Amino acid sequence: MIGRIAGVILHRAMDHVLIDVRGVGYIVHVSQRTAAALPPVGEAAALYTDLLVREDLLQLFGFPTLLEKEWHRLLMTVQGVGAKASMAILGTLGAEGIGRALALGDAAAIRAAPGVGPKLAQRVVMELKDKAPSVMALGGALTVDVALVEDAAEPAPKLARRAVTPAASATADALSALLNLGYGQGEAAAAVAEASGSSHEAEAPALIRAALKLLAPKG
Repeated sequence: MIGRIAGVILHRAMDHVLIDVRGVGYIVHVSQRTAAALPPVGEAAALYTDLLVREDLLQLFGFPTLLEKEWHRLLMTVQGVGAKASMAILGTLGAEGIGRALALGDAAAIRAAPGVGPKLAQRVVMELKDKAPSVMALGGALTVDVALVEDAAEPAPKLARRAVTPAASATADALSALLNLGYGQGEAAAAVAEASGSSHEAEAPALIRAALKLLAPKG
């Protein structure tokens, strides 16, 4: 299993990138969102990868974070969602967006991805809504440094300080706090998702307060 690729970009396209790793070029398929965020040709890049193996095909799919890779693997468990559809969903929503859409049961957000119809979007929500909290909770645990390994004579440049965005970490912390307070996974995830949707830059304490207001009895 090839879990990570780090090297120099030789070619970029809308849906893939060619990365040179010590003289070997790897074609890595990526979402449009990831492709747009990659550095220009000639610069270093690193991507977490998932290898798709078929009888007549080997394809590498790349992700900027381990959290996004986990979402991809979960999406692929849904019947009718292949690698292309998964990448389209992640490219449209991102890791935080897919978590929010699933927790809130927002099939319309899933449907916004190119090539995803209403029936498939509804199936994704129905099958993954209960599983979304467990992946959302991984946000903080999947925070790691990413460095490009080069010759020992040259220090490895940091390509990213953290492999999980602050938003994902804050969401995970807020969800963990609500679970510790006794709320169920489903209701806690939905409240955190709604709170994070109102303020994408909110830190964990602010998300917890906002989620608790949403969970408070209405009367």
